[in-house]
Amino acid sequence: MAPMLELHNIDVQSFLSVLDTCEGDVFLVTRDGDHLNLKSKLCQLVGLTKLIEGGKISDAYIICSKPEDETRLFRFNLLGDMGDAKKPEDKKDEK
Repeated sequence: MAPMLELHNIDVQSFLSVLDTCEGDVFLVTRDGDHLNLKSKLCQLVGLTKLIEGGKISDAYIICSKPEDETRLFRFNLLGDMGDAKKPEDKKDEK
């Protein structure tokens, strides 16, 4: 597994929605070399709070264990395509 995706200025809520649709492990790799498994809600809280500046992810890399998850996150990063993920505002309507 090699770094495949560099994140800059990602909407965190939308990113987490897309992340929930991933089937394999997704690791956030920080500049310091920390690997956080973002399928864990605890790692999401710990890792993302360190990287968030003004509601956006400042600088990180993503490594996926499954190629289809790489494709899903690449499309989100490049095109903003959320695929099957629900938009954050749609999740609020469900409550």
